Amino acid sequence: MSTQPQLPRHDLLIDGKRLPPGTGEYSTDINPATELPIALVAQGSAADVDLAVSAARAALKVWCGLRAAERGRILYRFADLLEANQEELTALESLDAGKPLAAVRRQDMPAVIDTVRYYAGWADKINGQVVPTRPGALTYTVREPVGVVAAIVPWNFPLMIGMWKIAPALACGCTLIVKPAEITPLTALRVGELALQAGLPPGVLNIVTGKGSVVGNALVAHPGIDKVTFTGSPGVGRGIMQGAAANFKRITLELGGKSANLIFADANVDAAVRAAASGIFFNAGQVCSAGSRILAQREVYDEVVEKLAARAASIRVGDPAAPDTTMGPLVSSTQMKTVLDYVEIGKREGAIAVTGGERVGGKGYYVQPTVFANVGHEMRVSQEEIFGPVASVIRFEDEADAVRIANGTAFSLAAGVWSADIGRVHQVAAELKAGTVWINTYGHTDVRLPWGGAGDSGLGREHGDAAIDNFTEPKAIWLSLRQ
Repeated sequence: MSTQPQLPRHDLLIDGKRLPPGTGEYSTDINPATELPIALVAQGSAADVDLAVSAARAALKVWCGLRAAERGRILYRFADLLEANQEELTALESLDAGKPLAAVRRQDMPAVIDTVRYYAGWADKINGQVVPTRPGALTYTVREPVGVVAAIVPWNFPLMIGMWKIAPALACGCTLIVKPAEITPLTALRVGELALQAGLPPGVLNIVTGKGSVVGNALVAHPGIDKVTFTGSPGVGRGIMQGAAANFKRITLELGGKSANLIFADANVDAAVRAAASGIFFNAGQVCSAGSRILAQREVYDEVVEKLAARAASIRVGDPAAPDTTMGPLVSSTQMKTVLDYVEIGKREGAIAVTGGERVGGKGYYVQPTVFANVGHEMRVSQEEIFGPVASVIRFEDEADAVRIANGTAFSLAAGVWSADIGRVHQVAAELKAGTVWINTYGHTDVRLPWGGAGDSGLGREHGDAAIDNFTEPKAIWLSLRQ
């Protein structure tokens, strides 16, 4: 008689220890490539959040009590351990999120390690300044840790976006409770263990897995949380903003996008289409800055559609572990249904699916790369974030028309401009409503540059010195030199 292999069980990480959830409940983690269970993961509760907040608040004095240079040394060791264990983390990320192994090795892991090393260097360089206000007084400022941080991480880049929050917060002297997405929790738990191995004191970094409606809401409402940093959907972001208002928590929100990629008639069309394809089909389109609206000037519109469709059709969709796979599955059955529903919406609205638009196979959450032509600016597929491998190609007449269409959504995260006219690209970049504008390229990010948007794309900026502002509070000190 055969027996099913027992699934690994993953508990919470609180105060340096793995603890079972107070409720005793576990969810089943699913591999999106096979739809098979891979692990049982603790379902945290409000009581577990209480424990984690207490641990983080107690550890705040310990972590802040270390010399800043020592915090930096611990972070450097953390980066070294991430590098030494990168194959394990890559495999976990691929298994849990359906991301091709090659893509995680090429982008996610190098960015994770670079982020930790970058902020390790910041730890002893967070300075105040002397401000000469008047004779007879020494007046100066210092920057202090904001306190206990709740970091709520999405499922599309669990490792990378998680570290965008963890590394700067730790460098600033904060302690954290990290809530990974319910469907992609595995790498966060392993990262927490490696941080302890690097010398992070217990309680400084806690990982509480579970539902956003339970763990996330408890973190946002908890009076012991000083700051919430969230990446995810605009709808959830609005709820966090409302919840944080009850006790005036500081918040940073990195939300959705419907980014426009503008291709002018004088652009290098082959290069533009190559980058545009990567900009929408990378990570199966599950990218907040995905170039999902490709705006092509009338003179090159047909050429762009034809070449983009050819590129989409050539993408190898399949097993994330296969070396020749360039696009894996969507993360869940829910996301697959959402994307396929949008394909049908586009067709009903009059858009033409030049290629793709169907599920691939009967097992795993795979969807064909899809290119829509004949898309009108007001169509839902042009206005709403699909978060899947669906490109909408929209025709424009001139610069003014391109900017009008590009700026005509609720989002403002990113945009791209392709043209051989140096004056045009600078002028258009200045007029675009976007936190990042790429010129004759698309999709590059670096932790040294600010990242974020406005409107439905969020509030505040991550990366660079903006993240130092996120996790510190300025304090003014006034010393009278004469009594």
